[in-house]
Amino acid sequence: MADFPPFTLAVVGAGPRGVGVLERLGANAAELLGGRRLEVHLIDPFPPGPGRVWRYDQSPLLRMNSMPEDVTMFTDESVKMAGPVRPGPSLLEWARKVRDGGLDADVPPDVVAELTALDPFHFPTRRLQSAYLTWVYRKVVEDLPEDVDVLEHAARATGVDGRTVTLSDGSAIVADAVVFTVGHLDAEPDERERELVAFAARHGLSYYPAGYTADVDYAGVEPGETVLVRGFGLAFVDLMLLLTEGRGGRFEDLPCGGLRYDPSGAEPVLHVGSRRGVPYHAKIGYRLRGKPLRLPRFFDAYAMDGLAGAALDFRADVWPLIAKELAWGYYSELFTGHPGRVRMDFAVFADAFADLAWDSPAMRELIGRAVPADADRLDLDRLDRPMADRTFGTAEEFGKELRKYVEADLARRADQEFSADLGAFMALLSVYGQLPALVQKGRLGAASQVSDMDGWFHGFFSYYASGPPPRRLEELLALHEAGVVSFAGAEMRVTAERGVFVASSASHPETVEARTLIEARLPGPSVTRAADGLLRQLRDAGELAEETVADPVTGTSLPSGRIHTRVSDSRLLDGTGRPHPHRFAVGPHTSARSAAAFTRPRTNALSFRQNDAVAREILALVSGNAG
Repeated sequence: MADFPPFTLAVVGAGPRGVGVLERLGANAAELLGGRRLEVHLIDPFPPGPGRVWRYDQSPLLRMNSMPEDVTMFTDESVKMAGPVRPGPSLLEWARKVRDGGLDADVPPDVVAELTALDPFHFPTRRLQSAYLTWVYRKVVEDLPEDVDVLEHAARATGVDGRTVTLSDGSAIVADAVVFTVGHLDAEPDERERELVAFAARHGLSYYPAGYTADVDYAGVEPGETVLVRGFGLAFVDLMLLLTEGRGGRFEDLPCGGLRYDPSGAEPVLHVGSRRGVPYHAKIGYRLRGKPLRLPRFFDAYAMDGLAGAALDFRADVWPLIAKELAWGYYSELFTGHPGRVRMDFAVFADAFADLAWDSPAMRELIGRAVPADADRLDLDRLDRPMADRTFGTAEEFGKELRKYVEADLARRADQEFSADLGAFMALLSVYGQLPALVQKGRLGAASQVSDMDGWFHGFFSYYASGPPPRRLEELLALHEAGVVSFAGAEMRVTAERGVFVASSASHPETVEARTLIEARLPGPSVTRAADGLLRQLRDAGELAEETVADPVTGTSLPSGRIHTRVSDSRLLDGTGRPHPHRFAVGPHTSARSAAAFTRPRTNALSFRQNDAVAREILALVSGNAG
């Protein structure tokens, strides 16, 4: 195919996901390229590799919520894909090799000390992750075969018309194929947020809609002012640091343990609440003690094939299988890692457990006989809503109880005696990777998929499995002790009345008034409200659609907010549902619902499987062998 002109591929988004697709293109080229040259154009105003989220140019206070041994950009033997495995170092392995002189990497001076001291249980700064991702990108480019070229464009893609991709710098690329490696979609305010924006404008208030915290300018938040914050997850953790230590305050380690906060005087007073009223669980700081887990055990492809009927209800039909999987991971580790705390041989328990429905009287009786201590039994309802049906006389009483809750969480997540929690965590990760297959079957009821699977369950996953480093919760307690943070409670409600924002909750009867309200969360997926001009252009032209979930019984549909793609090959679907032959999209806000672009090693990561599949589809186009 030497007489053919090069095949031109435009990759819109050169962060970790774009680099992951590029790596898979290189890995599969020997088998599928067919002798034709491939010219890859990486389009991103941010540096290739880190991209926007992991760019070096952000606050040094911001950290990952993953430990370095749990972060990799490279495939391994666990990944079930058609392409070849190309192993490479995890973040921890890379840091060790750089430190020992085994790898040449351009590490910024201000993270050298961190790299040198990095150990498996640290939580690296985003700046150190940026250095790793920069090295990964250069390594991927270096390893590409000679007939694959890469051209970088430090610009935004502003439009796609036929084969022509226009850029913000005035240039254009004539592309034979385009792949959108999109992360979380920025979105314009929704209807309720627009009402709050208008209310704030009328009364001279400050309102910050949902957005990526590191990119929002909070300079207008005044020292000492009362601020309502809605959201208690990772976005809040970033906000908390930027408005406290980021304004000159200092955390001091106390001899007896814990932290003390010395204010600078520039901090506001943050009143934070959410539906649960508690922060995300701290990341677990230990390893499994028992035998290797067999996951997934009950929520695998065979089990999903066994889900009978149409219009399945996620809570009634799917959640019991998921809950049983989480309990299997939990009790497997409890029995094999802590045999002195159970009263039954694990083989006997496992056989009985396998035959019983989740939370049936017989299963509860089995667990009661086998696990004598109530504290050793998995209570998913209490885990999901720890403050449900609990009320307190004052905000101060609730604050004291929440402190006890956070302190207990920190102790539990640092004590290997509770390693069964890690078993449940690993089971939850295995479950998450199975969900796209469930979506592809199209048997979930529309309302159940959108509200229960995409809504409630995704929130539960983030709350349990994607929380902050433990030190962040120690800092939260120190800020509370210093009077800089107070806790609004569960089922937080904010109203706009009497010219101010008013917060109340189900946890206590007190209310708080403020002139500033911050939504501490990322916006939910929404093609309809997409802030990106390119996505809007394609949407308005009918060439990119918002996924709608059709109910298999009634035929009614509900929008999911995600970019509509064909899950099997990531091709874009237009407004009529037709797949585009030369356009693809991958990322968490597509129909495939993948998680992070990098992942834990040896977990058969969904993102790696999708990257490999889309790379092979593109290479089939290059060689003329597309189906």
